[in-house]
Amino acid sequence: MVWQFLGASIDFSIIRVVTVLVIACPHALGLAVPLVVAISTTLGAKNGLLVRDRRGLEEARNLNTVIFDKTGTLTLGEFRVVEMSVAEGVSEEDALRLAAGVESESEHPIARGIVKTTEERNIDVALVDGFRAVTGKGVAASVDGIEYHVGGPALLKSEDTQVPEELREAAKAAADRGQAAIYLLRDGKALAVFAVADAIREESREAIRALHDRGIEVAMLTGDAQAVADAVAAELGIDTVFAQVLPEDKATKVRELQDQGKKVAMVGDGVNDAPALATADIGIAIGAGTDVAVEAGHIVLVRSDPRDIPKIVELSRATYRKMVQNLWWAAGYNILAIPLAAGVLAAGGILLTPAVGAVLMSVSTVVVAINAQLLKRVKL
Repeated sequence: MVWQFLGASIDFSIIRVVTVLVIACPHALGLAVPLVVAISTTLGAKNGLLVRDRRGLEEARNLNTVIFDKTGTLTLGEFRVVEMSVAEGVSEEDALRLAAGVESESEHPIARGIVKTTEERNIDVALVDGFRAVTGKGVAASVDGIEYHVGGPALLKSEDTQVPEELREAAKAAADRGQAAIYLLRDGKALAVFAVADAIREESREAIRALHDRGIEVAMLTGDAQAVADAVAAELGIDTVFAQVLPEDKATKVRELQDQGKKVAMVGDGVNDAPALATADIGIAIGAGTDVAVEAGHIVLVRSDPRDIPKIVELSRATYRKMVQNLWWAAGYNILAIPLAAGVLAAGGILLTPAVGAVLMSVSTVVVAINAQLLKRVKL
């Protein structure tokens, strides 16, 4: 219409219209983000990162805090009874037999460690009835009609238990060594205390060091006693510790950090971690964990290796850079080429034909595709 108003021929005006339409074909703009998304998802899978929800990967570039569940995530989750103390009149063999029986139906790593220790010592595990889990405190079951409880410090508070002095000292010594103190109770009295140790993953040290190098704070959530948590935190260089946290309170701790304006990722593997995984800005589930945790996570660590967490941040940042580059190229090309196609420089003899416009449009698409492919060269 402008060219007609300026007195140009109808043929000239139509050629300008066709050239503009050819160049404005949004191939490059339409491919700018989807290509990068497809390549980043593939790259993540090759590096052991299963992206279940793209929002998680998109948010990872803004992370400034990562919360780890301790057991099974920072640690191997393979426990053994390394020391034990029993009350007067109770043998170590009987205490282990009873504790292993009560714990035999529990899926908690500490419970499996007690059972495994009993089996390795060739002690028969007691047969039990009426097994039940006491959320956040321990487990209970009956042996020969007598009910026994097995659990940590939280169980003592809830049961108002009498603990002999020698057991208290043994529990304190275990806590000072960074070991979990697990009690065997009967009729409101402690019969034994087991010092149970869980080995820290060597990969955890590297993962936390890599996160610190990227300016990301590291926190730890655990239901263990404060002394145990502090010992693990000191060894790994963790910044913030939340100890003796009940399962239902884990999500609350995540919200506390979010209320401080932090972008929070939660890393966990158990059923109890699922609410916190769903609450966090990014939920990262350990692949070897429970199905519930995997379902709640935005990203799954297929190799169950905490060293893959810094890779998530790197992949997110690299993906965002490529998206921005592609969008700027696609938009910038149109910003420059469309006015030329419309003939703004016709007075200077610079005009684009439809054929040249088609070539430029194709070139822009190829450039966007090649730039997206360069994402594969990123080292995670």
